[in-house]
Amino acid sequence: MPDPNPGAALPRVVLVDDHGLFRAGVAHELAGSVDLVGEAGDVPKAVVVIHATRPDVVLLDVHLPGGGGRAVLDACVPELPDTRFLALSVSDAADDVIGVVRGGARGYVTKGVTAAELLDAIHRVAAGEAVFSPRLAGFVLDAFSGQAAHASDELDQLSPREREVMRFIARGYTYREVAKELVLSVKTVETHVSAVLRKLQLSNRHELARWAQARGVV
Repeated sequence: MPDPNPGAALPRVVLVDDHGLFRAGVAHELAGSVDLVGEAGDVPKAVVVIHATRPDVVLLDVHLPGGGGRAVLDACVPELPDTRFLALSVSDAADDVIGVVRGGARGYVTKGVTAAELLDAIHRVAAGEAVFSPRLAGFVLDAFSGQAAHASDELDQLSPREREVMRFIARGYTYREVAKELVLSVKTVETHVSAVLRKLQLSNRHELARWAQARGVV
């Protein structure tokens, strides 16, 4: 299909689905509108391809051999803060939707979408928006309305500087990079991170990244 934004750089996309014919169909429909930089049919290959290519968007099936879409998210989201994940699945079950969103996916659309709708979702997710098929949005709102209030209470425990440091760490910055951005010493950054982990009852920076992604506070 034609690119709706001629002249703009095409979004770099990895397609993860265990059905080869489906991948071929999506690749054909999106040809010329995205830069398809990789494909995978199971969790281990998906993790390797995504880390190797660092795409803008991953189109991710929920049910995959090797642990499912959530396993891919757990292995990639904390270390690739600039890559967005858009679930593309035949399933419209609430548990599936909520599970991948909690894992860090920025959107969820069902395989009934048209090529134009899918391309629009890819562009919007790449730009940082959250995109859901209309029926699925209610699942997310119901699941996260209470969680958002709880997250706000948890964030209130942190000082403004701790929140600032937390957001950089959750985006994948190293301690040294955070220190440079905020004009602090590395030791001071380490102290702030330790305080954040203690107050949020988390064990390490990877858990912190998942916590922040799931609550949309990155």
